[in-house]
Amino acid sequence: MQSKAKIAKFILFSLAISAALFLFAANCATAADIAFPSLRIGVESGESPEQVSVLLQILFLLTILSLAPAILIMMTPFTRLAIVFSFLRQALGTQQTPSNQIIAGLSLFLTFFIMMPQWQEINNNALQPYMEKKISQETALKEAMIPIRKFMFRQTREKDLAIFVKMSKAEKPNSPEDISMTTLIPAFVISELKTAFIIGFVLFVPFLIIDMVVASVLLSMGMMMLPPILISLPFKLMLFVLVDGWNLIVGSMVKSFV
Repeated sequence: MQSKAKIAKFILFSLAISAALFLFAANCATAADIAFPSLRIGVESGESPEQVSVLLQILFLLTILSLAPAILIMMTPFTRLAIVFSFLRQALGTQQTPSNQIIAGLSLFLTFFIMMPQWQEINNNALQPYMEKKISQETALKEAMIPIRKFMFRQTREKDLAIFVKMSKAEKPNSPEDISMTTLIPAFVISELKTAFIIGFVLFVPFLIIDMVVASVLLSMGMMMLPPILISLPFKLMLFVLVDGWNLIVGSMVKSFV
């Protein structure tokens, strides 16, 4: 009886394996009948000069988009705004409030607001004529850089500009138009950094005085184990709100670029 039971189990096991192999083979045959799309990557000759021009424009646009973050940071007020707001957060002692996302977002929209005259000039003198095919791509790029360069020259210190002109070992420029962007951009950036650090120092002073007063009071009361920042934070927030700090700082920052 036991041998018959073993034989029956073996037969059932063999049938199960055969059925599984049959289903697998059927699925493979069905998959083989499915047509997969072919992917081909290559370089072919253009049918017309316009087609080649469009491809080059797309390539140029993709390059500009990849460099957009660096352009936004290095050639606009974004650097000064972001650093000043970070210093303000440290001076208040609010740790991560406002968060980095809020600081970056506020700096970004203020950058768009401050640069609006330049954007409009670029749109009127470069973008729209180029879209209407009145000027070439090279001319449009030159026209677009004119308002940007004017803005950067207004915010760049002569001392910072002179050191990069000297290090470039180029001929002494006779006019601002003779200064290349590779010289102007780093000079503009370090000028913005210096201005941002000066503003940050001015912001720190009143809040530092509050911290020193609170620390002195706690020390005189013998409460040395109590963190002074825990007591001074409400007073700093109250002072900042009473003087309408955001209105004052943002208004002053925007006016500094006009």
